[in-house]
Amino acid sequence: MTSLLPASSLLRIEQLNYSYPSGVQALHSLSFEIHQGERVGLVGPSGAGKSTLLLHLNGLLPERLPEPDCASVFVNNQPVSKSGIDTIRQQVGLLFQNPEDQLFCPTVEEDVAFGPRQLQLTEAEVLQRVEDALAQANLFELRHRPISQLSYGQKKRACLAGLFACHPQLLALDEPFTGLDPRSRNQLVDLLLTDQRTLLVATHDLDVVVQMCDRVLLIDQGKLIADGPATELLGNQKLMDDHGLEVPLRLRLHS
Repeated sequence: MTSLLPASSLLRIEQLNYSYPSGVQALHSLSFEIHQGERVGLVGPSGAGKSTLLLHLNGLLPERLPEPDCASVFVNNQPVSKSGIDTIRQQVGLLFQNPEDQLFCPTVEEDVAFGPRQLQLTEAEVLQRVEDALAQANLFELRHRPISQLSYGQKKRACLAGLFACHPQLLALDEPFTGLDPRSRNQLVDLLLTDQRTLLVATHDLDVVVQMCDRVLLIDQGKLIADGPATELLGNQKLMDDHGLEVPLRLRLHS
């Protein structure tokens, strides 16, 4: 299989299928593309396949890494396949739902530095990236703090700082707002709104999707149900009802 992308396309999914080891099919012939600079919400009921989809974007399902000519996922026209996966992972920053799955170094600064140190940068370049990422995530004053002493919201921001320091082109976020108190949620939203990278965010917080994203992909039972402008799609009462979702409060108040 070959794919020629427009210059502005960053991510393309072509007829992506995936079945769990149990035999249950999680993704059914998914196809879509995301262009450079887009901010896209990935929504759907629990178990729809959102997390499974995100894991495909930088090859974190190794048993599913295909040969290049059989790939279904392309980043900058490069197949997510057995060859070149390290290059792909430099371009796609994946935020796990649980920060405990992503943070493993003793301190904030060490954790943020881990990714850049795998990129064959000079130490000066690593330190500059770490400083910039910590400042962007509002964590510079906590750089020497042990990870174990961070609040849950601070841990989420530390994970993002680690991604920022690697300079990915695409941020793929899995339920970034789950478990956050309102203040931490708003801090994370503000942080993401000021970042200029292409964004794909899987979340049940549809009010945040309206606030952050111009476009929405709705998936259910592993199938792409709808793809369109965020306010139009999320404001469709019947569509939301049919897939176990609610029209966001922001849209209900302005209807």
